[in-house]
Amino acid sequence: MLRTRRQTALATLAAFTTTLLGLQPRQSQAATESFDAFLNGVRADARRAGVSQATLQHALTGIRPNERVLELDRRQPEFTQTWEQYRDARLSEARIEGGRRAYAENRATLQAVQARFKVTPRVVVAIWGLETNYGGFTGNFSVIQSLATLAWDGRRAAYFRNELIAALKVLEGGHVSPDRMRGSWAGAMGHPQFMPSNFDRLAVDMDGDGRRDIWGSRPDALGSIAHYLARSGWREEELWGREVTLPAGFNPDEARRDNTKPLRAWANAGLRRADGAPLPALDLPTAILLPGGAGGQAFAVYPNFNVIRRYNPSNFYALAVGMLSDRVA
Repeated sequence: MLRTRRQTALATLAAFTTTLLGLQPRQSQAATESFDAFLNGVRADARRAGVSQATLQHALTGIRPNERVLELDRRQPEFTQTWEQYRDARLSEARIEGGRRAYAENRATLQAVQARFKVTPRVVVAIWGLETNYGGFTGNFSVIQSLATLAWDGRRAAYFRNELIAALKVLEGGHVSPDRMRGSWAGAMGHPQFMPSNFDRLAVDMDGDGRRDIWGSRPDALGSIAHYLARSGWREEELWGREVTLPAGFNPDEARRDNTKPLRAWANAGLRRADGAPLPALDLPTAILLPGGAGGQAFAVYPNFNVIRRYNPSNFYALAVGMLSDRVA
């Protein structure tokens, strides 16, 4: 019976001991032939997209599927953390203090970024902190190898094939060398953890050296995060949201992201700031969220909250970014 590409790839996992030793497993002959044929197709697509033969030779010669990437793709854990567990893991004192240092050390850059993109610097720093711990860990996988592996035999092969072509175009543009183009196992790159297609649309050359270097240039990385938020509709004059207290008898069914009312309406219903002060009587569109369920923390979230969710479509993520941003500056 003919073996599918997925069966062929799984068969190579038999060399598990080499993985434990940190070695790249040997690919079976069938898998090698399948991957080589796949790469030939990628080369043809990339050439049509304007990638030179020299770039393809440099980027693709000698690469093989990464079994660790396949394993991680197939074994992604179910999201089981509670809001409190998620919040506490990401809002540690170490991360908050690291954010304050990062803000102070990059103040001039952040001011220039704000002047150009009209995005609040503390939110840029908070996303930087959650994505890569302020650049402390940006990933150690070869982006080209990871994307080639997932495009060849992944759950979303078409998506990752497009990302692979986009990554090759980044190399063609001279923004980074293949050996420095490293990131997550799924291809997210650099300090902002951009996918290659986002790099193409949103990465910026903030330091003016002619390259959009989100791996080695903090100005480029921070400017790119701000550009992402600006293009997603950030409103500089507004907050992301705030923690609130609920009145007795509040109906938790009212707490939905799609149930927006003017902030003044929530204030008139008895909601107050977490410190007990009244909410501003504004017409600002506002939703109420109870991330830990009834009886836990409550938040009033504004349009900028949904902008943060464009970076990562998770209420937990956007709340953590907002709370961290309030603490780093």
